[in-house]
Amino acid sequence: MCDKNEKSLNFHQMEIDERILKGIAKLGWIRPTLIQEKAIPLLLEGKDVLVRARTGSGKTAAFLIPIIQKILLSKQSSNIQKISVVILVPSKDLCHQTVKVMNDLTIKCDRLIRYVDLSAKMDKTALKHMLTERPDIIVSTPAKIANELREGNLNIKESLHTLIIDEADLMFSFGFENDLKSLLKYFPSVYQSILSSATLEKDVISLKKIVLHNPITLKLEEPDMAPASQLSHYHILAEELDKAAVLYTLFKLQLIKGKSIIFVNSIDRCYRLKLFLEQFAIRACILNSELPVNVRCHTVNQFNQGLYDIIIASDEIHILDPKVKLRRQQKRTMMKQIPKQIDAEAGVSRGIDFQFVSNVINFDFPENVNAYIHRAGRTARGNSVGNVLSFVNAEEKPYLYKVHEYLKTGLATEEDIMKNYSFKMEEVEPFRYRARDAWRSVTKFSIRETRIKEIKTELMNSEKLKSFFDENPRDLQALRHDRTLHTIKIQEHLSSVPEYILPNSLRHITGISTGVSKKSHSSSKKRSNEVIKNPLMVAGIDYAKKRRA
Repeated sequence: MCDKNEKSLNFHQMEIDERILKGIAKLGWIRPTLIQEKAIPLLLEGKDVLVRARTGSGKTAAFLIPIIQKILLSKQSSNIQKISVVILVPSKDLCHQTVKVMNDLTIKCDRLIRYVDLSAKMDKTALKHMLTERPDIIVSTPAKIANELREGNLNIKESLHTLIIDEADLMFSFGFENDLKSLLKYFPSVYQSILSSATLEKDVISLKKIVLHNPITLKLEEPDMAPASQLSHYHILAEELDKAAVLYTLFKLQLIKGKSIIFVNSIDRCYRLKLFLEQFAIRACILNSELPVNVRCHTVNQFNQGLYDIIIASDEIHILDPKVKLRRQQKRTMMKQIPKQIDAEAGVSRGIDFQFVSNVINFDFPENVNAYIHRAGRTARGNSVGNVLSFVNAEEKPYLYKVHEYLKTGLATEEDIMKNYSFKMEEVEPFRYRARDAWRSVTKFSIRETRIKEIKTELMNSEKLKSFFDENPRDLQALRHDRTLHTIKIQEHLSSVPEYILPNSLRHITGISTGVSKKSHSSSKKRSNEVIKNPLMVAGIDYAKKRRA
């Protein structure tokens, strides 16, 4: 446990190599987060550590900084090249994300530090050659590294000195329990172990006993989510058609500012929502686990760079069968039931580092508290602020109640944390009519055709992209993931908001353009996080009064 009275340390006070400090400075990190401040000194001492901290707290850098430091120190006394660190994560996307952070931190020492991402798509011969050169760090999912060890392409029995398992609680959800246990015979008898997790459930405790030796547990005294002063929670009671109407109204009247992630409960729902918004010239892209990992990472990178504002994601791994309860003994069975085209090592609500996200919108309310926590963790990261807006229908009310009770308990307050986001549909009835027709025009056939079209396009282009964009990096801008899919009829007049359909209470407030805006609905990386600090300013809400308040 951390001592609150202990004097806080800065990065330059931790005896970190100057080259790493330059990488940290280039990232714009002024001070370490709480978990970085507590974990880095312990890891530099070689302690086994179990790190428990909420999503977005900086756990990845907390273990990367000390292992890079130790490798740099070892190279001062030895010229022997060896695989000394293995980092295990539950998904390919997290592998790529970890490598990206490592790229940034080693920008001033990249010639000295070698690392390989086993999840990256590459020729087997090329991968085997890279492994024979014994990179300092291996980043992989358990299944990938287990395969390389079994085939004899990798030997870490004598050289491994640090094992890191990140997002340990997800390892079991992704069905990696047996893979993790099978790896132990390939490891030396003594090595430093680091376990990182957002929760400390039974499976994590079980894994702790297997891989850690006399560990120090860093369980920070902080809630699973950002405090109420940093993260606001709202909900709207609405059925299916009303959900679509409200979402369309919020975006079209520019009542939601900043970048937003919209969560739904299946890939089909992602495409239904994209096709719906597309009819109103509201651009959005989809993070789809059916697409290749490089395409998913490129989508996230473009979103992070501010090339578009809205990304639609699903938690399909957790809700393929709504009747399936996430019991640990059923995890492996559930993973076998996932359709083959879905990447079982892809996940959205956990781990992926979406940047500058102002709003998380639960178009489909999550079915358990943990899913809500991890979705909410996509915003209000670090010291930024954010909002979670949830749409709730009659069937989802029990889930809302559980989340509301958790928020009251977890944030230790009697205040009504989950605020009602008032919305009077009679004031925006013309929007509702438009939304109803647009929603119903998105058929199962159009969704299927859209999915087939996008998958075929990405698969045909994926092999060409790598070599082409390596030679033409500026042309990366030409590949956009928010392009119009054109599988349904687009009516031009729907892209504008006629003045006569604006609610009276908003006519002189929002400054909405009644024509097609020439300015694209995009944001820049530098712009500030504009968020909904108050509930929707529609009829029934005294806007002027709230401004004065």
